[in-house]
Amino acid sequence: MFTQLDSLRPYTLAALRIIAGLLYFAHGTQKLFSFPIPGPETLNAMALTSGILEVVGGILIIIGLFTRPVAFVLSGHMAAAYFIAHAPQSFYPVANGGDAAILFCFVFLLLVTHGPGAFAMDNRAGRGSARLSPTGSLRPRFPGRY
Repeated sequence: MFTQLDSLRPYTLAALRIIAGLLYFAHGTQKLFSFPIPGPETLNAMALTSGILEVVGGILIIIGLFTRPVAFVLSGHMAAAYFIAHAPQSFYPVANGGDAAILFCFVFLLLVTHGPGAFAMDNRAGRGSARLSPTGSLRPRFPGRY
């Protein structure tokens, strides 16, 4: 039964990429534009940098452009955010508010290792050394060379 679901792998990966990008983008718009809820009254350099990374990185993740390098940077951004802003408040992520940062970190790490999935600009541009086949397994981009 589960092997029949393998054909959906590129599409579910794309859904994860797009939803994570939208949520990440929303964190940036809150910081920079106080939308959809009010953000910080003043932005220090770290919050401004985070907001820019979240808005620009979120857009690139949503459309699937430069997905792997962008996801690598954003994964590091979320790891740093957790240890700088959240971990000092409490050891437990649910208590320090860092559970979203941890989840974003590992979702972006998954995108680094698995690529953008379906519906990505990267697929049109031919970026990356391997793509997902319809069954979800990796196949070389140039079959005769490997």
